Amino acid sequence: MLVRRNGGIGALGAFAARRLLSGFLFGVSADDPVTYLAIAAFVILVGTFACFIPARRAASIDPLAALRNE
Repeated sequence: MLVRRNGGIGALGAFAARRLLSGFLFGVSADDPVTYLAIAAFVILVGTFACFIPARRAASIDPLAALRNE
């Protein structure tokens, strides 16, 4: 529930800031839904990649060896 609420707040903030952002966009309108979806997909991809690298490293460690070192 919290993720939906924060995502909605972010989307509303993005729509509210479109006038400010329209000065930085060249060749794209500030209300372009494809741009919003592309940016959301990019942020999700970067977040997934940032979580995958440490998780892969942690998964390669033997749990018993890690507990012995503690």
